[in-house]
Amino acid sequence: MFTSTSRSRSYRDSFSYRAGKSMSSKRQKSFKEYAPTRKIITAQPVQSSSAQSSPTKTGSSAPTSPNLNSAIVTIAVGPEQRLFAAHEDVLCKSTFFAIQCRQQFFETNGKRVDLPNESPEVFSAILEYLYKGDYTPKVEFDKKHNSWFLDDTPSATGSSESIVYAADGTAILKDTVIYCSAHRYGLTELQRLALKKQGLQSGVQCSTILSSARYAYSNTPASDSKLRAHYLALIIRSRNTFKRSGTMQMEMERGGTALFFDLFVAMVNHLDDIASSARSPRT
Repeated sequence: MFTSTSRSRSYRDSFSYRAGKSMSSKRQKSFKEYAPTRKIITAQPVQSSSAQSSPTKTGSSAPTSPNLNSAIVTIAVGPEQRLFAAHEDVLCKSTFFAIQCRQQFFETNGKRVDLPNESPEVFSAILEYLYKGDYTPKVEFDKKHNSWFLDDTPSATGSSESIVYAADGTAILKDTVIYCSAHRYGLTELQRLALKKQGLQSGVQCSTILSSARYAYSNTPASDSKLRAHYLALIIRSRNTFKRSGTMQMEMERGGTALFFDLFVAMVNHLDDIASSARSPRT
């Protein structure tokens, strides 16, 4: 299970990376879970005004205005069964939840879905996406510098929720966990959004990158060509930092994942490209 916390600002054994890809999202109030465990949290519809104009293709989806007559589905999340509630028509944008709801078509006591292995913090972000078309932190466009950035302004508690912690204390990028959950729930657009947001993260420690990459390999199919490739390219680009990282050495010696063989192949291909470019006659 995961707990959410702020990203460490320490730059020791860390690096910065940015991949400014085009996407836009209207800044809205963040979706928060205020209720204690066992109390039902009902996601409310959000009234959206005209979307912020963007010079490029957006990365988020349009907000959903639920049918107020739609049935309310209860979702029990995590081993503690923290309860959420959502409109069925909104929830069924996910193929996974659509199937779950159809299987309970004749249920008279209300529909309920159990997600014992999901993180409440991650599911809260997914529910926010289903209603608003985006999740916190939102993506903002800097007109002055013509670039995108994450609006990760610390909340009232002083935290910016970009990292979640597994039960064993391992730090994992929240966007990576959301990407993997979106894959399970059949939310392709959410996968794309989570992947783009990862490209805007900066100042992430090497240990967090490696643990997130390991998590990605454990929770995506071998056919995944997006998230896995993202981490391979990231490590190669920052190879000078990683080769000095004691964490990198420990992770490679630990093994138990296809990550490092894929990294070896990617590095060989990278060297082949450099050699091929050097042999090519210049015009």
